[in-house]
Amino acid sequence: MSVILCLDLGTQTGWAMIGNDDLVSAGTVSFAPRKGEGPGARYSRFMAWLIGFHSEHEQIDAVHYEDVRRHIGTQAAHVYGGLLAVLQMWAEQENIPCGGAGVGVIKKHATGNGAAKKPAMIEAMKARGYSVIDDNAADALALLDYVIAKQP
Repeated sequence: MSVILCLDLGTQTGWAMIGNDDLVSAGTVSFAPRKGEGPGARYSRFMAWLIGFHSEHEQIDAVHYEDVRRHIGTQAAHVYGGLLAVLQMWAEQENIPCGGAGVGVIKKHATGNGAAKKPAMIEAMKARGYSVIDDNAADALALLDYVIAKQP
């Protein structure tokens, strides 16, 4: 099995990973603005997190992200776009394939409903045996489950 990292990008970013040992881990990390930080600080912290995560896990064969095409608010869209740009730049520099999967596709895979709400996603991932921290980790786990299911 390849080492795969999946991300649900946002202020509260969910992540899920499967390693060479086929063990799945998941969590969340906050990139919320901190008092006294400049406007680019969250993106610098995200880059530092990616670098640290990669050095901790050494091998990452592919990165997948939830490809969000519609946001509720302008701020969320800006944050997502900034995080996505950082992710794509980092993956390019590390020569790691990086691609997205549509939100509806992931939800349909997880629940059978492409418009599933957060509680349904959490329950679907728990029903598949994953340990779920919150809706962000559930989305990252659903993406990981989708990516694994697509592999030959």
